[in-house]
Amino acid sequence: MTPSATDQHSLPSNSTTQNVLVLGATGSIGTATVDVLRQLNEVDKKQCWHLWGASAHSNAKKLLQIQSDATTWGTNIAPCKLLFSEPSLGRDFLAENSELLPDAVGLGADCLVQAAQAAEVDTVVAAIVGRAGLESTLAAIESGKRVALANKETLVMAGPVVQEKLAASHAELLPVDSEHSAIFQCIQGANNPPRKIILTASGGPFRTWSKEQMREATPKSALAHPTWDMGPKITIDSATMMNKALEIIEARWLFGLSADAIEVMIHPQSIIHSMVEFADGSVLSQMSPPDMRLPIQYALTYPDRLPCDSPPFDLKKNWNLDLEVADLERFPALGLGFEVARVGGTAGAVLNAANEEAVGLFLDGKIRFTDIVDGCKDVLHHHHFEPSPPLERLLQLDDWARKELRRRMNLIS
Repeated sequence: MTPSATDQHSLPSNSTTQNVLVLGATGSIGTATVDVLRQLNEVDKKQCWHLWGASAHSNAKKLLQIQSDATTWGTNIAPCKLLFSEPSLGRDFLAENSELLPDAVGLGADCLVQAAQAAEVDTVVAAIVGRAGLESTLAAIESGKRVALANKETLVMAGPVVQEKLAASHAELLPVDSEHSAIFQCIQGANNPPRKIILTASGGPFRTWSKEQMREATPKSALAHPTWDMGPKITIDSATMMNKALEIIEARWLFGLSADAIEVMIHPQSIIHSMVEFADGSVLSQMSPPDMRLPIQYALTYPDRLPCDSPPFDLKKNWNLDLEVADLERFPALGLGFEVARVGGTAGAVLNAANEEAVGLFLDGKIRFTDIVDGCKDVLHHHHFEPSPPLERLLQLDDWARKELRRRMNLIS
């Protein structure tokens, strides 16, 4: 199911409580989601929004604070379940907080899947970064939930698998990425599919840097994003523009368009979040100041729009809304994104795994910034391509690509 079809699966009219599971609650998207839920409980007169469960990988202190804050919302519902994807962290947390009941705490990756499948959960916010979010996101889709998707890697790795599960379960898959949310908003009410979609990109911290300058870039300079406040992995992806490459692939599966119907433009102000061109040549855009709370809330409340605590678009200011052609020579990751969107198959899983591994190595100071995309290209072009792989094969190639990236970087024999 593509987002354009989700309007036929609205929430039950007699629903008074929305139970929301936030996977990856301590990251930037997860934190913003919790803030959105708090705000919704102040403005939504139809129902209360209950944080049913929240997960973390390593930040136990922040997760406990999220639970504590949620109890002040006045929903008179039990405190949210705390889920730890790292079992040892969860066991230490339980030992230090003995007053918590064991059944209120989940340990290990399996607990995320079980939570995503729980009958009480209405909406799952899939905000775990990278391949780690795949199984829990698929479990939510299989269970017919509304899935607010911030984990683009699920579609990058397993787009055809996701489509099959959507068709079988009639789950709702609504995008949280600001670019894909913008496209989704622009196509609402359109009787015809778009002719083209234009993804915008800020250009990251190296928008004006030469290839030679980028070769000497440090993790500190790469993490200095000019407009967005994100976690380290996504911020590095923005610097290489691999994030936009992954978004090209995500858009291909979300909206059912070919790679040739997708374009990328650089928009440094991050006000125009994306654009849609229709057959008559009309171009629609969605604009707002850069704040992830708006697309998060739209995915939660769709098709309704409620007041949001994001900053208003001040029309009294003199806005510069620059658009530049993306430079595929300086940012070759974009070319890889278009390539993978065209061929599908095993290519997405290999590209995503190689990139995750390379970003980690760069942050650890073991490879150069420009080695990230060069290494991904090398691994992608040396894997045995398969056009219709099952999920098990994609997971095998995920493991292979990480090891192959290290081997080609001369970090393992």
